[in-house]
Amino acid sequence: MPATIPTERVDFHSRGIRCAAWLTLPAGEGPHPAVVLVHGLGATHDMMLAQYEQHFAAAGIATLAFDYRNTGDSDGQPRQHISTREQCRDVDAAMARLAGHPDIDRGRVGLWGTSLGGMNVIRVAAVRDDVAVAVVQCPIVHGPGAARRLGVLASLRLAPAIAADLVRRATRRGRRYVPITGPPGGFAMITVAGAEAGWNSTVPPGVRFDNRIAASDALAMVTTSAIRQARNVNAPLLVCVCDRENLMDPRYAALVAQRAPRGVARHYDSDHFDIYHPPLVGRVLADQTAFLKEYLDVRA
Repeated sequence: MPATIPTERVDFHSRGIRCAAWLTLPAGEGPHPAVVLVHGLGATHDMMLAQYEQHFAAAGIATLAFDYRNTGDSDGQPRQHISTREQCRDVDAAMARLAGHPDIDRGRVGLWGTSLGGMNVIRVAAVRDDVAVAVVQCPIVHGPGAARRLGVLASLRLAPAIAADLVRRATRRGRRYVPITGPPGGFAMITVAGAEAGWNSTVPPGVRFDNRIAASDALAMVTTSAIRQARNVNAPLLVCVCDRENLMDPRYAALVAQRAPRGVARHYDSDHFDIYHPPLVGRVLADQTAFLKEYLDVRA
């Protein structure tokens, strides 16, 4: 979708660390309803978020997108240190930044998350009572389930790097990195068939994808889950399930919708990456927009 609605840079601080952020406002006078856009593993604002900013803003919903600490245009060291706990703190700070903006109706602020961002959305929504609505797509919500899909051999290949990173971290000698994604049988955190091409399909021309993660962070990632917290998500929750999900058994995503008190699951014939692209993205956006408009009380 062409970027026809202006996007404004509105950085914020999360526990003292500057996070780069972008605000897209609908036409007309506010205060507007809004959602925070929460990205996935290793992704940045430049990777596919413009189509969601533009579509939601055209429907009357403001968006705030941001880069997590230690990644993209945000500050923070060491680079590519990726912690879901710290990312949830960034989501909290993004909500505060959005709710405090004079053109935003702080009583109508929701969360939208994709991939690993779906886990972060569920974990944040489970502990806040001011989330008006939540939407997650192709959510990776259960690290152990993702680890089983990735396979034992992939984990064994990373073991020496993980051990080295733990030692380097303890002795403050910098971090040991591994690729986030690579070809099947290769040396990377995620090597399932289609993953490397899928990740690259979300990187527009001229944009750089920093394909690395601190090695021990990969271990923490596959031991984290949002399944239990789903019971505490009181906001209306739309879970867009990819029935051919190749990074995790899709039953875990459907289980989140089942356990959330106001959860709804919508199923799509998609792997983890088709959902970002035509023709499917148009249908998914229509479903998500209708859900957001209903619970954010967006009037024509």
